[in-house]
Amino acid sequence: MKNKKTNSNSQPNTAAWRYYLVLVAVGIIYLGLMARSAYIQVIEPEMLQAQGDMRSMRVAEKRVQRGSILDRNGSELAISVPVETVWADPKIIMDNNALTMTEHWQALADVLDQDITQLTTRVAKNSRKRFIYLERKISPAIATYIKQLKIPGIHLRKESKRFYPTGEISAHLLGFTNVDDKGIEGIEGMYDQLLTGKGGEKRFRKDAQGRKVEIISVEQAEQAEDVTLSIDQRIQAIAYKELKGAVQAFKAASGSVIVANIHTGEILAMTNSPSYNPNNRRNTAIHRFRNRSITDIYEPGSTMKPLTALTALEFGSVSPNEIIDTSPGWMRLGGRRVSDPINRGKLSIEDILVTSSNMGTTKLALSVPKNYLLDKFFEVGFGEETGTRLIGESMGMMHDRSRWSQFELATLSWGAGLAITPAQLTRFYMAVANGGIKRKLTIIKADSELAKAEQKISADMQEERIFSQKNSNAVVEMLEAVVDEHVPLAKVNGYRVGGKTGTSIKAVAGGYGNDYVGLFAGMAPISKPEIVVVVVINEPSGDLYHGGEVAAPVFSRVMKGALRVLNIAPDGQEKQVAESQKNTDKQTPLDTVSRGDHV
Repeated sequence: MKNKKTNSNSQPNTAAWRYYLVLVAVGIIYLGLMARSAYIQVIEPEMLQAQGDMRSMRVAEKRVQRGSILDRNGSELAISVPVETVWADPKIIMDNNALTMTEHWQALADVLDQDITQLTTRVAKNSRKRFIYLERKISPAIATYIKQLKIPGIHLRKESKRFYPTGEISAHLLGFTNVDDKGIEGIEGMYDQLLTGKGGEKRFRKDAQGRKVEIISVEQAEQAEDVTLSIDQRIQAIAYKELKGAVQAFKAASGSVIVANIHTGEILAMTNSPSYNPNNRRNTAIHRFRNRSITDIYEPGSTMKPLTALTALEFGSVSPNEIIDTSPGWMRLGGRRVSDPINRGKLSIEDILVTSSNMGTTKLALSVPKNYLLDKFFEVGFGEETGTRLIGESMGMMHDRSRWSQFELATLSWGAGLAITPAQLTRFYMAVANGGIKRKLTIIKADSELAKAEQKISADMQEERIFSQKNSNAVVEMLEAVVDEHVPLAKVNGYRVGGKTGTSIKAVAGGYGNDYVGLFAGMAPISKPEIVVVVVINEPSGDLYHGGEVAAPVFSRVMKGALRVLNIAPDGQEKQVAESQKNTDKQTPLDTVSRGDHV
């Protein structure tokens, strides 16, 4: 009887224990659900929101076509043309077993110029992805062909591709864009943000039937802007043709030509050879992409002698009609020898420039204080950028040190011991031609909105007088005599032209090597200068390497073409008439009577 009683009393205890166990389990589950709910909704709600957005939110993008690059007359130098990109959805391809369409895939591989095995393997390896590129920027004709293949999971997307109508003529200046249409060289890189604009987009929600139920946000597109350059493509084409011919004829390593307006600083032409085709850069060496007109530096040689003459005139140590005795044709400075090929004796400043006398130039340099001479070399812009703001521009090499020997000053006076870019040389000759005013060079058309905006942002010195009008004009007339008497290959029929040759030996480690650089810089028309042309021929081969032989002929042809394109009136006949009148005025009444009687 006791055992039965004990058993009957233990049953309620077991039932209670089970009840409490279930109650605790339910409580734990409830608390877990509450904690999870709180975690999801309060601490980390983004995941569920993202999941919901993936199912309902859509974004419609509005692409903006890249802006064009134009020359000063509106001719297109860089434009965007419509193309399409081929992309694949590997998941759709695998779900539809599309890889079994062997003939279609072979046709796709052939038209894309790819190996079919590599193409299909690439898709198979990314079987769970929803997007991979197969080929970027194909022509509309190829795109139409691919559409007709009707391979499940193969799609096309509209894009644009950069095209350069002028090809290699303006390649270094314009630069190019990469496969994503981002500018990475030249004007394309410099004004990439302006040319790109900003695409617009609309965010909205769709229901299960694909109907728009809510517009979340709308971002308006900002249209890309066009960039109008100061370049005149007609002059650019002339300069490139003549430069390319000279580089090939003299078997030179490279060459550069710059044409600039002396009154505005606008660059009318900037070209280099060898060039490249920006529309097909495959297998093109990287070093051929650089714009040598602003990146490469050279010793300017005798093209610096007008600066030394101007410096002496500005200081007042000599006058325009001063006679300098260069006898005996050589001198020693600190144990180093300075000499001319022959003893030229007494020379005027004009004669010093015409004969390119190192002795005469040295005496002019030593006639002024050292600091005054050095300051003038810095004032003309050596050792600083020219203002173009082009990517990769070099400031050259102009030493700013306290100690200079007389021999170093002498060599500096005739263009050794410093290195400058063709753009810097152009800027100096602009200042001489326009009456002594240094201006910044610009590659943007002066009256364009972009140029006006940049002037407001960069309000620093736009121009500066560095030489007097009188002395500048005197040197310009001397440079005309240089061409007339010493450089016949630089003459331009019908026009008065002035300029100076330069020939320098290229420096190597520890001294100078065996390669030369031929230069010519000049202006026209002398009666009222308008443009400056600078020509550099780097490392010409053979017996001809002087600036007057390799660079002067290019200068003549480029200057002739530029003057005609700009419709600048010839002034050569005016000089002949003036000289004839001058000779007539010198005649005495007796001379007139004598000739009359003789007749």
